Amino acid sequence: MSTLVRTTMDWFISLPDGHVTLFAQLSKLFRKQYIVNRVPPPNSYDLFDVRQYEGESLKEFVNRFGAQVVKVNTKDETMMVHAFRKGICPGPFSESLIRNRPKTFAEIRRHAVAHIATKER
Repeated sequence: MSTLVRTTMDWFISLPDGHVTLFAQLSKLFRKQYIVNRVPPPNSYDLFDVRQYEGESLKEFVNRFGAQVVKVNTKDETMMVHAFRKGICPGPFSESLIRNRPKTFAEIRRHAVAHIATKER
């Protein structure tokens, strides 16, 4: 009880006297009360929320998108490709994706590396 603060302490104090007799019971009530505050685990559809920021370089976006791919742990290449194409800002690289139609995220990365190298010359 000494670690509870603010809203959690108010919740605990509001429990009727004698309502909780075992720690397991308190634990179950606590989880039930606060389960809605839990961050849901990432899923593959979260990739569609990854958008390239204005001013963000292609390299930064590819790295950020790749990190999200690892986080959601998906193997659905078609979804990754569609999500990436939907999230990238319009421009020469996105147009090249339309022309080349990559089938995997690895192909997109290779194409991005080549595109970045061409721009740096």
